[in-house]
Amino acid sequence: MHKLLRYIKGYEKQALLAPLFKMLEACFELFVPLVVASIIDTGIKNADAVFIWQRCGLLVLLAVIGLTCSLTAQYFSAKAALGFGTALRKDLFRHIDTLSYSELDGIGTPTLVTRMTSDINQVQSGVNLTLRLLLRCPFIVIGALIMAASISPRLTLLFVATTLVISLIIWLIMRATVPIYHEAQNGLDRVTLLTRENYVGARVVRAFARQADELAAFVETNDHLKTIQLKAGRISALMNPLTYLVVNLTVIALLLLGGREVNVGNLTQGEVIALINYMSQILINLLRVADLVISVTRALASGMRVNEILNTQTTMSDPSSPELTPDANAPAVDFDHVTFTYRGAGAPSLTDVSFAAQSGQTIGVIGGTGSGKTTLIDLVARFYDVSEGAVRLFGHDVKEYAFAQLRQLIGVVPQQAMLFTGTIRDNMRWAAPNATDEEIWAALEIAQAADFVRGKPGMLDEPVETAGRNFSGGQRQRLTIARALVPRPKILILDDSASALDFATDAALRKALKEKTQGMTVFIVSQRAASVQRADHILVLDDGVLTGDAPHADLLKTCPVYREICLSQLSKEEVEKTL
Repeated sequence: MHKLLRYIKGYEKQALLAPLFKMLEACFELFVPLVVASIIDTGIKNADAVFIWQRCGLLVLLAVIGLTCSLTAQYFSAKAALGFGTALRKDLFRHIDTLSYSELDGIGTPTLVTRMTSDINQVQSGVNLTLRLLLRCPFIVIGALIMAASISPRLTLLFVATTLVISLIIWLIMRATVPIYHEAQNGLDRVTLLTRENYVGARVVRAFARQADELAAFVETNDHLKTIQLKAGRISALMNPLTYLVVNLTVIALLLLGGREVNVGNLTQGEVIALINYMSQILINLLRVADLVISVTRALASGMRVNEILNTQTTMSDPSSPELTPDANAPAVDFDHVTFTYRGAGAPSLTDVSFAAQSGQTIGVIGGTGSGKTTLIDLVARFYDVSEGAVRLFGHDVKEYAFAQLRQLIGVVPQQAMLFTGTIRDNMRWAAPNATDEEIWAALEIAQAADFVRGKPGMLDEPVETAGRNFSGGQRQRLTIARALVPRPKILILDDSASALDFATDAALRKALKEKTQGMTVFIVSQRAASVQRADHILVLDDGVLTGDAPHADLLKTCPVYREICLSQLSKEEVEKTL
């Protein structure tokens, strides 16, 4: 947790002033029992109404000053805690953006969401309570003991014993509940996971009529979390009855012993009342200490979870080398005996893959489900680093390129078409912030999206809702293709990004790419043989092994895997016609 304290930087003044004002409030609070005692011993005893009203005015003044100090402390502590949480959340988000796909796959999206939201909120709340109560509560307890000792050293021994007993009760309850709170936080991760899965996969759940099953799974997980929290709640619920029982027994003892002291003239009635008030102050502040410790403990647990992410270092560093000059005579993409294994996987996803793609060529990538097509193009864009071999772009190892330059060279259209909230123009400018409307329309024309965009009331200013849900699947795919084309990359990767398009639109898209992207190396990953058969050469993958690398006609003669794919999608006459 101490590693996270650096995020308080910039709010040191507020972090110092908050506890100081709380201590100032505590000082005024400690004077209240003495004023009450004077009212009883002097004002009421002597029937001095003026004195009573003066002391009542003093009590009001102490209350106003204490309230002012409390509000000031609350303002400073809230400002420091919010600044702390903002800085931590910003840094965590930035750090997550630096992690490679390998780390993100291992950590998981649900736990990242929980740590970014719930865990940071817990830490922020812990900081707020610490600034407000860490110094104030012990100061009140110690101050009350000292003030009680100044009234009656003998009866103060009873205070000390009571304080120790209450502290023991609080410690035992906290010892029992803290591990349960840790378990509850992990249960919250599971609830978040199920919630996200059901939200993202809502269409699949409904398509298979699995609502009842998913609801049952969620209810089971949610009930488990409820059971954990109820267990902690039942234990914590013992705190108030036990501590108040001890305090009330102590008050009874104070009244008995104090009465005897009053009878022999060692104490006054007002002083006995002051001792009882100091006992109440000790109880209230010890309970606050318990709440503070529980909150801080939960904050520490959440802080450790956040620290786990911050301490996770990426295995894919961004080279600090100067911008490289691509070699125009070298292949645009060159795989040299590449083998790749996902973290934790039992077998390689790609094995000894070698091929070369020249500038301006169109490369088809085809194969069965799980054959390694997406993995192959992920290595081109350096979303992962190879396990063995090398991937070169324009004569340089892909690891030598700075990420900024690499992203300028490559345009990627992923399998899942993702649009972001804003307008169509905003989405088109993701890779080229200064792109003109003419450049955007040119990209839309190539992507076969210009017609339906012109049909929208706002055209380029048409709003895009969350994840592009106000567009159909085919429209989203064409917009994502256009977005990748706007900056005119040297390498364009289409990862099964035309799956929602009809055959006519798909054919028009491939024709436009061929005619209007001169010099651009295009990778077309597809399940359709018709989408790749006109490529300059086609890479055929089978269970991670490159079984074919040739034009369509040659592969039909030499690659059984490719011939089987074509025969499963095209008629025998169509296949023989292309030979």
